[in-house]
This record gives sequence, C-alpha cells and structure tokens, in this order.
Amino acid sequence: MAKQIQVERDGAVATVVLNRARKLNALTRSMWHKLGETIVTLSADNDVHCVVLRGAGDKAFSSGNDIGEFQKERSSIPLARRYGADMKRTIDALQSCRHPIVALINGVCVGGGLELAANCDIRICGESSRFGAPINKLGLVMSYAELGSLLSLVGRAVTLEILLEGRIFGAQEAQAKGLVQRVVADDKVEEEAYATAQRIVAGAPLVARWHKKFIDRLSDPAPLTKDELDEGFLCFGTRDFEIGMKAFLEKKKPKFTGR
Repeated sequence: MAKQIQVERDGAVATVVLNRARKLNALTRSMWHKLGETIVTLSADNDVHCVVLRGAGDKAFSSGNDIGEFQKERSSIPLARRYGADMKRTIDALQSCRHPIVALINGVCVGGGLELAANCDIRICGESSRFGAPINKLGLVMSYAELGSLLSLVGRAVTLEILLEGRIFGAQEAQAKGLVQRVVADDKVEEEAYATAQRIVAGAPLVARWHKKFIDRLSDPAPLTKDELDEGFLCFGTRDFEIGMKAFLEKKKPKFTGR
C-alpha cells in the first residue's frame, strides 16, 4: 500500500503522489488511511516547508473513491462508519498540516478527489481539468466531516449546486466558483505548481505556518484571547526576522533557518 501513496523529496518541498494511475487514482480505504499518516508525518517535519499533492500521470488528480471496493468496505452502515473514520482522520490531517499544501490538478478531480483538493491551500489545474461530485447518482451523501472544507471554500449556494446537480464541469467554471485559484495550459500545470511551491519555500517557514494558523483561527467566532493576539508579534523575536530584515537592507536573497 505504501506504493499507492508515494512521497518524493526535493529540498524543502515534499510531493505526495496518489499513485494509482490506471484507476485514475481512485481512492481506496487503505489509501485514505495511508495518506492521513503521511500528512501527519510531513507536518511534524521541520525540514519540510511545502507539500505538493498530486495524482500519478496526467489523466487525473483523483476520480474519487473506488466504487469497486464498496461491497467489501462500504456496503453497510457499520462498514461506512469505519471507512468514514479513515476519511475524517485524513481530512483532519490535511486541515491541521502546519505546512502549505499545493494541489497539482491534472485531469479529473471529482468526488473524494474534490474533497482532497478542497483541503489544500492553493489549487492549480489544467485547462482540460474536470470537477464535480456526482454522488447523488450513487445514493451517497457527503458527510459533515467531508462537507466542511468545500462549504467554507465556495459557500452554501455553490456547494448545493455541485451536490444537487451532480454535474461535471470544466476548469474555467471551477475557477469562477472559487474551487481553484489558477488555470494554466495542461502542459504547464506541473511547472506552475512547483514554481508556486518554490515561491512558498523562498519565504520564512515560520511565517507560513503562523499565517495558516491565524487564518484557521479566524474562522472560529470565539473572541481572540490576549495570548492569541500577542502571538501576532512573536515573529519579531525570531532569527528569520533578523535574516529577512538584513537581507532586505543589503538587497540580498534571504536564507531562512526556520528559527
């Protein structure tokens, strides 16, 4: 199963590959489980400054959950609960990952694949990419755990449109709906996704982590505490702030240490 979730490292960029190209990177329960474990491990690694999530090949990011295993893994309420628990753990891992996550989307991105992409921070796709969640035709719902990120990303009206129609739509419409930030030529998706990752890596890693944390916290309506407000000034006590300021004044490229 480790072969179906592959991790590749290039300096501070870690690439996680859904490696099931012949099945359009359809997700099995064990892949959900392994992906969650992988993201948790990468999140704890301070040498990682950015994660790129992609599917193998150029036909699909992911075509969603593998219906072929439903009879064994998802054909009853008890089985579905266990399957859903693995999905939730992975969704939680993506949401709580300290590092920015870039979704490199080639081709099909539907169902569970759309849910994964919605939990990334930046989504870049090709002009021929296709999106949707036609699960109403299977008699399935997106559970509360699955719906949250999609809802916060595109809002109630668009989420309902996607789920009630179950329609597959193209990249330009996906961008108009707010599902993706960037649409590029199909042969430029990989180049743009990794250029984005390198721009993230060029910044101070502590700052990226703080920005993710602050933005997530602001989605909670509870009033900010004094300590939380004070955390917004801790960057001024870091070595990276000293490095960044010195490099700026000297017109040099900073080399951050993550401290």
